[in-house]
Amino acid sequence: MVPHLATALKGPINELEQRLLESMPAIERWFRLEWMEHTPAFYCSVDVRNAGYKLSPVETGLFPDGFNNLAPEVTPLAVQAAMAAIEKICPEAKNLLIIPEASSRKAVYHESLSRLITIFNQAGLNVRLGSLDAAIKAPVKLPLPEGGHLLLEPVLRQRGRLGLKDFDPCTLLLNTPLNEGVPATLKSVHQQYLLPPLHAGAAVRRMSRHFATYEEVAKKFAKLLGMDPWLIHPMTVSCPEVDLRRPQDIERIRSQVDALLTKIRRKHKEYGIADKPFVVLKPGDDRRLLRTVRLRDAKEFDAVLMHSAEHGALHSMAVQVDEVLVQEGVPTFERINEAVAEPVVYMMDRYVVGGYYRVHAEAASEESLMTTGMSYVPLAFESGGSLTRAPQKAGASGPNRFYMYGVIARLAMLASSYELEATDPDADTED
Repeated sequence: MVPHLATALKGPINELEQRLLESMPAIERWFRLEWMEHTPAFYCSVDVRNAGYKLSPVETGLFPDGFNNLAPEVTPLAVQAAMAAIEKICPEAKNLLIIPEASSRKAVYHESLSRLITIFNQAGLNVRLGSLDAAIKAPVKLPLPEGGHLLLEPVLRQRGRLGLKDFDPCTLLLNTPLNEGVPATLKSVHQQYLLPPLHAGAAVRRMSRHFATYEEVAKKFAKLLGMDPWLIHPMTVSCPEVDLRRPQDIERIRSQVDALLTKIRRKHKEYGIADKPFVVLKPGDDRRLLRTVRLRDAKEFDAVLMHSAEHGALHSMAVQVDEVLVQEGVPTFERINEAVAEPVVYMMDRYVVGGYYRVHAEAASEESLMTTGMSYVPLAFESGGSLTRAPQKAGASGPNRFYMYGVIARLAMLASSYELEATDPDADTED
């Protein structure tokens, strides 16, 4: 199933799809060589935006939830990817301990954990859930939406290893972004594999580095295909150490907004795009201390500041943030039953394992769909799974469209690999 595009299926996005399909052997070889040099993140999800004239990632999560939104038909893909990932890290692995989010009590999140457990069970691992919450002294039942429950048990630390009573895992899988920083319990764990690494946590990771790294990857990839990297890259600039009480910081953001809008207008003129450009202000980390704000003009920032205290449009209680990103706004022109939609692609190791459309019936094409009222529609793989179909013109095949999504998502995952390698605190000691 490919959702209806509000724009006609022609123009740059179809040219891009056709180029990707025609270049598939070169693309797959390029990825293969990159993975020989760089270790992929263990798992991740990538939000992709299809504007009709460009296709690019807008967010890359390294601690993905939402596995319950994937179509059941893709479970074998996820199992095979999990087996490959585990075999590469610890071939003799027997036990896996998943550490979930401490703050989530939602049954839908529990359902996501249940899907993860199923995937790793079928990959040949004994899987249990462990909590780092000191308040949890005994096993707790986590209810599932359709009945039943999962068992969350208190984590024990003995001789530098983490585990449960009568359960000693060789691998710890974090399914929490560590918003509050790295818990003391997780520090100095050297006898077990910890995935993803601690420096991938939200309190450490910076989106400015990720998108700067993605730009580097996009340029290398675009050179391979002889295309403009802007077609797959959202232009992004960073404003670090922002204090909204200081006029100079406000002016700094306003100046960056104006400069980026000017660059986007040039690109729109180059490609004959009639849409009026916009930018979004985003938090520089994964902790969501800042809400996303859309601006079509630098002057609109003043109005946002004026009303932010009343409406919570920019910040919550704090006026100081580590970093504000000014990013090119990428609208989505995809629709499912007339509702705005955007694809979210899931990967494990270097493999695409599925995805879904995030759908919102009340949102506009330029707005974030991650708000109250959103729903999910699994990417429905047709007969033949996710294999592309040739020869077919661009826009005519669901698997072909999914291949395009998967290429962009893998580029974002590769950027994450670069990013984690560059920020690895132990990298210098390994020489």
